[in-house]
Amino acid sequence: MPSVLDQRPAPPAAHRAEAPRRRARLLALPEARWALAALVLFLLALPVYLLGGPAWLWGTLYAAAYSTGGWEPGWEGLKALKNKTLDVDLLMIVAALGAAAIGQILDGALLIVIFAASGALEAMATARTADSVRGLLDLAPTTATRLLARGIEEHVDTAQLKLGDTILVRPGERIGADGRVREGTSDVDQATITGEPLPVAKQAGDEVFAGTVNGTGALRVEVERDPSDSVIARIVQMVEEASDTKAPTQLFIEKIEQRYSIGMVLATLAVFAIPLTLGDPLQSALLRAMTFMIVASPCAVVLSTMPPLLSAIANAGRRGVLAKSAVVMERLGQIDVVALDKTGTLTEGTPHVTDIRPLPGTGLDAGKLLALAAAAEYPSEHPLARAIVDAAREEDIRLSGAEDFSSVPGEGVTATVDGHLVQVGSPSRMLTDAAARGPHKMLVAELEDAGRSAVAVLRDGDVVGVLGIADRLRPDAAATVLALTELTGRAPVLLTGDNQRAAQHLADEVGITDVRAGLLPQDKVNAVKAWEAEGRRVLAVGDGVNDAPALAAAHCGVAMGKAGSDLALETADAIVVRDELSTIPSIVQLSRTARRLVIQNLVIAGAFITALVAWDLLGTLPLPLGVAGHEGSTVIVGLNGLRLLREAAWPLVPAPGRYPARRSAGLS
Repeated sequence: MPSVLDQRPAPPAAHRAEAPRRRARLLALPEARWALAALVLFLLALPVYLLGGPAWLWGTLYAAAYSTGGWEPGWEGLKALKNKTLDVDLLMIVAALGAAAIGQILDGALLIVIFAASGALEAMATARTADSVRGLLDLAPTTATRLLARGIEEHVDTAQLKLGDTILVRPGERIGADGRVREGTSDVDQATITGEPLPVAKQAGDEVFAGTVNGTGALRVEVERDPSDSVIARIVQMVEEASDTKAPTQLFIEKIEQRYSIGMVLATLAVFAIPLTLGDPLQSALLRAMTFMIVASPCAVVLSTMPPLLSAIANAGRRGVLAKSAVVMERLGQIDVVALDKTGTLTEGTPHVTDIRPLPGTGLDAGKLLALAAAAEYPSEHPLARAIVDAAREEDIRLSGAEDFSSVPGEGVTATVDGHLVQVGSPSRMLTDAAARGPHKMLVAELEDAGRSAVAVLRDGDVVGVLGIADRLRPDAAATVLALTELTGRAPVLLTGDNQRAAQHLADEVGITDVRAGLLPQDKVNAVKAWEAEGRRVLAVGDGVNDAPALAAAHCGVAMGKAGSDLALETADAIVVRDELSTIPSIVQLSRTARRLVIQNLVIAGAFITALVAWDLLGTLPLPLGVAGHEGSTVIVGLNGLRLLREAAWPLVPAPGRYPARRSAGLS
């Protein structure tokens, strides 16, 4: 079966070239190499051992598996022991060796492989996060054109720019610093910062951001922030800070490991020493202690967690959702607040023509109006122009040639089509005051009130129609919002960089009542942190660089993978590879099911361990029965977790009332 990653669109050439290098860097991690070697050796030894092959062969292979998978955690455990710290890694190595010492070499080898794989996954996640944060800095250009006295140009590193410097940004260049436009007009693509799908018209007095892309006009920008304090630089800092805030969970786990390790060692020594002191023969005391080591070994406890979560990860992967670790899969089921981005998340992220409104008395129907506008826009590279041309292609409209084409940033285009002067662009900037009061005014107001971008079409100076353009809502957006509302007990919140009117209109369509518009990345992070401070567990969903800090700050972050930025994809805890929004409530529900199975498994494992340990301490537990009980509990919890591999385990979205709502007080 092909990987779900095969369903992703082909990345740009630069990204395709980077992907093999990134995989090579991950495989270069020592944890990954040793874990892979241990797994291969274990798989080679297993059939030989089970089929009764030569002992020297399976013994050598198992010994090699023990060595490759266990030497590094064992060495780290010994170094920790030198610092008077006993961790569970060393305990697992001792338990594995103890199992081998009494003939349970398969059990010990499996334990070694599990722990080696866990350490490798953790190292890979850390390395990829570091790479993604460093890659964000590539968004901002390294050089800029600084203007000196008498118009002299100087190429300098952006790090050398100072407050008050004036830089020249030519068409197509990235802006080198946060600042304000002093001269020129242009359209600036600032989706990396605000997430807005359309370029924003900029003129004197408007603010611009480092790393955004200038359009067709030249701009003179006065630097207003030090490069180290730019929005892009602050995004990097916020991602790093948010990643650091997850450390307390790891510290808590380490405390549990420490206490368990100490208790296990002390208990094993006591089981050996006390009977020996009371007169038991050495062999009997040693056998009881080794039996205790086996039955108290946490193999079943380890398998209580991993099979359900890994099975859920595999099932989600088949459905196009990539959860980056078992920890992520567990966290997804804990969320009680959902924050959704607008552009590229609830919407498809690309503009489309939604309305074609010819004016009465012009002799044009909808098809002819679209043909006229598309012919004039055909030479333009503006996203709105592409939307108009694409709409004409979808209707199989044959376009006339355009002559004398010209474009004014922020206003529109002008061209001669079939002998007529055709103008297509912004109603507020292209029309004179008198023309602006024409019959099309109500059409423009109606479209803008509906959250559309209105585009006027003029023929020989007269308005002949208006087009409405908007980012298309995902077909499963409303159903997804409903499912998430029922899962968490409250409707999701919309966090977007778009304007309030467009955001509110979309929110009304999908059933969202809490709308926060016009947000920069730090504003989204502040909202997430405020909920987290109240004890909420936030699921943030987005697709752009501007969403990455919020994804990192949230309890769990999910990125839309089709058009998602590299940083969003790397920072997010999970990726919707096939861009199906409805899979988000499904994976949340799947995570909750997995967490319930984890609890079931822990109860089963705990019951077996308690019963077997009590039998060993209070009576005489035969070693074969102890091994059978230990292995039996391991098999039971493993099979219970593997139930989530079934196709039927994937929850379907979403019929009203399907999910039990988790009720709690409303958000402040």
